[in-house]
Amino acid sequence: MPLRRALRESAFNLARRDLATFLEEHEDRLRLIFHEEIQKLDDQIPEEGFFIDINMVGIGDMILTAALHAIRRFLLEVPDTSSSPVTRSTARSMSDVKPVENVPFWKRKSRQG
Repeated sequence: MPLRRALRESAFNLARRDLATFLEEHEDRLRLIFHEEIQKLDDQIPEEGFFIDINMVGIGDMILTAALHAIRRFLLEVPDTSSSPVTRSTARSMSDVKPVENVPFWKRKSRQG
């Protein structure tokens, strides 16, 4: 392992728990800022309201929460040196994915009557 990479890995291993704690302590503020920014984006897209109105703040919150949990998990889990790429057998199958219309953040304009 080159010296630079070894130093980078050592520094990361020293800081990873602190980074996870920092993210956890500031998650509410980050989510608030994210809500404001995603709402601005939602307001700037006029076409979004014509046919299907997507609650972008709601889906954005779910995505941000999942991303923060994934980052925190990455920071706190002990690295597996035998990690291999995700294969089809271990990946989430398409049958596990909900149809879009059954997801709560998806609303059709025609059904709001």
